[in-house]
Parts: sequence; C-alpha cells; structure tokens
Amino acid sequence: MSSFRIRPRFNETLSVSQEEFRSNIEEALNKEDGVIGSVSETYCVLKIPMAERHYWSPQLTLTLEEEEDNETHLRVRGLYGPKPSVWAAFFMSYAAIGILILFIGVIGMSQALLDKPAPILWAVPVLALVALVLYLVAQSGQKVGAEQMFRIHHFYETLVKHRVAIK
Repeated sequence: MSSFRIRPRFNETLSVSQEEFRSNIEEALNKEDGVIGSVSETYCVLKIPMAERHYWSPQLTLTLEEEEDNETHLRVRGLYGPKPSVWAAFFMSYAAIGILILFIGVIGMSQALLDKPAPILWAVPVLALVALVLYLVAQSGQKVGAEQMFRIHHFYETLVKHRVAIK
C-alpha cells in the first residue's frame, strides 16, 4: 500500500444485476466470520467485527449503480477508509489549520506591508509542522489498519471471484 494514498478506491463493472449482487453479498456476510456489514438498495458497508475493531480499523463502502443501457451490468465503486468520525476529525483538523494559516498570513502580511513587526508570521511554519505531524499520524494509523483492509479486500475479491486493482 502506497503511503501517498489517502483513501484507496476501485471502480469496476460486473455482469450481474443489482439484486443478485446484494443477495450474494448478504449470503457471503452470513457465512463469513471475519467481516460484517450492512446492505441497502444501492449502498453496502463492509467492516471488521466489533470485537476486533480499533480506532484505525478500515471499512469498505460500496456504491452500486445499474448501467442505464443494460440491467445485468452493475457498476461497483469501492472506497476504503476509516470510520466516518475518524475521517471527519482529520478533515476538520486540516481545514482548521488551513484557515488559521490563511488568517495569520493575511494579518502578518498586512503588518509587514505597513512596516510594523510581524512576529505572528512565525505561526505559519509551526502550523505547517502540525499539519505534517497530523499527516504522519494518519499514515501510521493507515499502516495499523492495513491487515484488516487486506482482509476486507480479500472478502470482496472472493465475492466477485476475480482480482480487483486498488487505485
């Protein structure tokens, strides 16, 4: 797994109907002990069982779309990621850091253009360092959950009976 992939994904077209795919995935979930999930009309979420789950445990979100020209062709879009609450916490942290850098930059440059001292500009590299640390924490968390991600991916490949390339 490349360390530059934030949320690995795949996209493929299967020669099955949406109903058949949903029934296959429900049947596989009932047999499998290592993966649990929920299945709805156009959306599936595959997760690790609660007893084995930790903060960095991944989940696979599948979006199901029937092809307009042929009902026996199904487009499946898969997206690996952490729980939505973990993803939201990191996203909000990055957004807060970005907004702080923007405001500090505007205030600091305004002071500098008025030939006043602008010590506030020292906060920009500090915040950039905080963003880098946050990124490294996210990457280490992704490595912690890698084995579970491969287990979910193997479950999906077993379901569709072919190898699936992650982008």
